[in-house]
Amino acid sequence: VQLVESGGGQVQAGGSLRLSCAASGRTSSTAAMGWFRQAPGKERAFVGVINGRGGSTYYADSVKGRFTISRDNGKDTTYLQMNSLKPEDTAVYYCAASKYAIGSTRPSDFRSWGQGTQVTVSS
Repeated sequence: VQLVESGGGQVQAGGSLRLSCAASGRTSSTAAMGWFRQAPGKERAFVGVINGRGGSTYYADSVKGRFTISRDNGKDTTYLQMNSLKPEDTAVYYCAASKYAIGSTRPSDFRSWGQGTQVTVSS
């Protein structure tokens, strides 16, 4: 499956962005979809995940209450709505397709990755 993220950009602190992740190829509505981010000089970090079909979600503590993941299986697209953005949210954001229906926080559980989209939050 191929994944393409879009929607990144520059925003002031307190602002909002919505990232999209469009899937093509051998997509699966049963696979969990995750979002990760990588800031300069840091390792890739888990942001959140949405399970297949049922759509249960799980988030990192750092974004809980501010970020929301949703998916439109008819469009093979997953979204990351980011509100109340902070400068520490600045990173390249990646979406990933899991090997499983139930999501996890481990990058090794994801089989396909997008190229990433830059999000920059200024103070």
